Amino acid sequence: MSGGMKASLDCIPCFIRQSLDAARMVSGDPAVHERILREVLGWSRDIELSDPPPVLGQRIHKFLRETSGADDPYRAVKDRLNRMAMSLLPGLRDDVESSPDPLAMAVRLAIAGNVIDMGARDSVTEEDVRRSIDDALAGTLAGDYDRFRRSAAESRSILYLGDNAGEIVFDHLLVEQLPRGRVTFVVRGSPVINDATLADARATGLDEIVKVIDNGSDAPGTLLEHCSPEFRCCFDDADMIIAKGQGNFESLSEVPRNIFFLFKVKCPVIGGRVGLPVGTNVLLAQSDIRLRNDGASREIS
Repeated sequence: MSGGMKASLDCIPCFIRQSLDAARMVSGDPAVHERILREVLGWSRDIELSDPPPVLGQRIHKFLRETSGADDPYRAVKDRLNRMAMSLLPGLRDDVESSPDPLAMAVRLAIAGNVIDMGARDSVTEEDVRRSIDDALAGTLAGDYDRFRRSAAESRSILYLGDNAGEIVFDHLLVEQLPRGRVTFVVRGSPVINDATLADARATGLDEIVKVIDNGSDAPGTLLEHCSPEFRCCFDDADMIIAKGQGNFESLSEVPRNIFFLFKVKCPVIGGRVGLPVGTNVLLAQSDIRLRNDGASREIS
């Protein structure tokens, strides 16, 4: 499968853990948990490590939806995360508007929201989010902000690939700082984990400030081969692509386009791919991606 990073052996235990977390979310029956876990353990024998990690994530969560009979097993969790993030939005918007560089502040806060990821952890609290905000504001940002700023100013069309419910509220702040009328925001085509769909965009009012489309896919990333022709046309036509989250990085990191990846490094596999430690806030241009030990990153303070 083209376009994304290859999976690692270290991804396999992560998928097993994620499967058990999700099984416990969709059912309270230990027998169902065991059946789901054994099914995923069986699949693990045949994992193609040449595929990006979202390929297996897509398969696991499709099976979970079929097993549970729920089209959107994480719906209640996503509603809670959206409400929690919306309660923070007015204060965060004040922080952006009072900043000497509102765009830079919005970038940091958008990345802070990437902590809202049920694929990487089994729960997210408001305390987790506030801690991520403090870290994003106080720490360095690995990447080339000036290049991002210039690209945003010069691009006629910007495609913004969203990630998770709750997190998309933080994306409001960055969308509002980008050139008006040039941005199209993208959500997943069908529910998967706590990834944002059109329902989340509407629930948070994102569709009132920017054009929102879905990508036609239920993968926890952007697997271009699985996306709709309409989305792929938008992708091909965009001058600049902003890709939020590790799933989008995993699936698009080798696509030769003007892509800027915004995410928090949450696992050693991704850290090794970009040469940065776990916990780092990243604004990385696709052309700057390097393998581990390929030199130091640029930082802005």
